[in-house]
Amino acid sequence: MEVNDIKNQYELKELELNSLLEVTQAINNNLSEESLYKIYNFTLRANLNIKKLALYVLNEQGGIWECKANFGTQTDFTDHLLNDYFLSIKDIHQIKDLEQAGLFEEFDLVMPVTHKDQMLSLVFISGMQQEMDGQTTAISTTFIQALSNIIIVAIENKKLARKQLAQEAIRKEMEIARQVQQFLFPKDLPHQKGLEVEASYIPHHSVGGDYYDFIQLNEHHFLICIADVSGKGIPAALLMSNFQAALRTIVRQTINLKEIVSELNYQVVQSANGENFITFFVAIYDQEEHTFRYVNAGHTPPVLIDAQHKTHLLDKGTVILGSFNPLPFLSEGKITHLDNFSLFAYTDGLTETFNEQEEEFGLERLQQYLVKNKGRELKEIHHNLFRELDHFNGANVYHDDITFLSLKVNTALLKVA
Repeated sequence: MEVNDIKNQYELKELELNSLLEVTQAINNNLSEESLYKIYNFTLRANLNIKKLALYVLNEQGGIWECKANFGTQTDFTDHLLNDYFLSIKDIHQIKDLEQAGLFEEFDLVMPVTHKDQMLSLVFISGMQQEMDGQTTAISTTFIQALSNIIIVAIENKKLARKQLAQEAIRKEMEIARQVQQFLFPKDLPHQKGLEVEASYIPHHSVGGDYYDFIQLNEHHFLICIADVSGKGIPAALLMSNFQAALRTIVRQTINLKEIVSELNYQVVQSANGENFITFFVAIYDQEEHTFRYVNAGHTPPVLIDAQHKTHLLDKGTVILGSFNPLPFLSEGKITHLDNFSLFAYTDGLTETFNEQEEEFGLERLQQYLVKNKGRELKEIHHNLFRELDHFNGANVYHDDITFLSLKVNTALLKVA
């Protein structure tokens, strides 16, 4: 009798080890999650003759516990989510000792499977007795836990590997989009007597949806613009890339602002399919006529300060681009006899910065700063503004991209140069 017991125990251990070997080989062969669950099911049912089993695993995306392996039961547990009552179980329990077993009463045991103090799965099981040489030998609960642990950890590692690959792919895409976005901005802005342009850009993410440009159209005309696309990330960067290409193509054919804005609106409607919109401010300055013409398409109004220190909010124009085609209305703003002035354009991330008291930086505070610092160099104005913005923001994080574009013109100095 004792010899048979030892023999049976030996054979059972050999069976368990062979089962672990098969599962390990399957994992090393990089089989799919579905295949691993099938092997787990087959190992317990066919090799070890377990009578009933239900394996519950946490679906992290949905936050629910799902049955991934089930056999031998009256109830199809793959159609039933796990009751939260079982999540408090830390050790192996007899089902008959539980107060709220419910449908799980047809099992004998419930076994939690953990890894680094984290519950990975719950195994409900019945019929762990092996008939060998006319004797009954019990399969070890430790073995069942170990086998379940190996399978679940392997599957979790596969998920983690997939997630890391996806994150790496996203990182590469973001890097490409960031490089694309860098090409949108002009490489060189004029810094000469009578004409100076300065720009600062702080993306909220590595890729944002802001855009600015300066284009010398001909000897006497230049164009300056700023834009902000709804949405962020790669789609925003790609849409803005198309927008910049369209703008630079259109201005080769016409310098009529209404025609430029109308054609850009058509391009945005076609490209974005109503999913994204662009606020846009564009202006053309005639250095001979001393005339400043502009269209504001739903953008935060830039601030123009003339030689008499009078402040102009440039808000004439139309609605945001991409919302209607054709545009429901379109007007052009015009300021004449303008030979010495400064222009400050920005995206709403600047004025909509909040401090720790939930106060907005706001247009009034910005205007006061600009009027006070009008005579300073543009680089200094930019540097001090962002320093003031950081001080105002305090410990808060910025919630949007911030672009600040400034222009200083003195036509008398331009003629001398």
